[in-house]
Amino acid sequence: MEVDIARLRQGDMRAIARALTLVESRAWEPATVQLLKALFPHTGKAFVLGITGSPGAGKSTLVDQLALFYRKQGRRVAIIAVDPTSPFTGGAVLGDRVRMHSLADDPDVFIRSMATRGQLGGLCPSIHEALVVLDAAGFDMLLVETVGVGQDEVDIVRAADASLVMLVPGMGDDIQTIKAGIMEIGDIFVINKADREGTLRTQKELDSLLSIAPRADGWQPPIVKTMALRGDGVERLAEAIQEFNTFLENSGERRNRNLILLKERLLQLLQERLNTLLRKRISEKRLDRLAQKIMTRECDPYTIIDNLLDMLGVEEKE
Repeated sequence: MEVDIARLRQGDMRAIARALTLVESRAWEPATVQLLKALFPHTGKAFVLGITGSPGAGKSTLVDQLALFYRKQGRRVAIIAVDPTSPFTGGAVLGDRVRMHSLADDPDVFIRSMATRGQLGGLCPSIHEALVVLDAAGFDMLLVETVGVGQDEVDIVRAADASLVMLVPGMGDDIQTIKAGIMEIGDIFVINKADREGTLRTQKELDSLLSIAPRADGWQPPIVKTMALRGDGVERLAEAIQEFNTFLENSGERRNRNLILLKERLLQLLQERLNTLLRKRISEKRLDRLAQKIMTRECDPYTIIDNLLDMLGVEEKE
């Protein structure tokens, strides 16, 4: 599958879609790597906003409203809606995308549903590569909506410039349920469906939890109340996002965060590449033989790993 890079950089929707299909389905194939290498120098301009929260919080509706707000400002918007994987096709179940009907005919909005493909963390395996494609295509705002998450699905913090955590009142002890993981990643908190009973209680609980553990970077995450179906609170939310963006610039925190995340990403890419190389170099028959040696105690797994690393030319230095 060939991708016309010049057309992609001009914002051609078909070229963008082809590039996303390539990076989503053919990781570490030579054509994919060459495409990403060519696009990478043209990235670094877009702002990536991650929207996460429990199922039913209204993430898709809020993403729809945010995109409309940014379009009124003349900004180009791309949306990645991460959906559960279809058990029949292996693709995305398009539950989130179909709710963004108001954006369907806008030529400066690109919407893509991507499947988790079994990956935990609320995202899809190729999210970083997809963001490279969309950034290089000239979109100003990249909105990433995660699949509905619980306590530990916090991978969005490794992909986004800002992470927005959504809650709704009246869902029981919702904050206590998710505080173990997802509460720690929120740069901005949204209480959606704020016309419901229990909104004030949810806000007080959230205020209390945020005050117990202040952030090391000095940022105090704001709490914004919205009613996404009506668009209420969206302008204030956009202001909060801009305030956080300004904070990242003025404090130098953007550079610190990027360095940490890029080091993690390098290690992740190295692991993925080595895994791909190993799978190509080691046949299933050989794996079977090695597994049998471990099972019969003929050899231990650690020695086998050392031998495989030697085969790849990877030398461990003290």
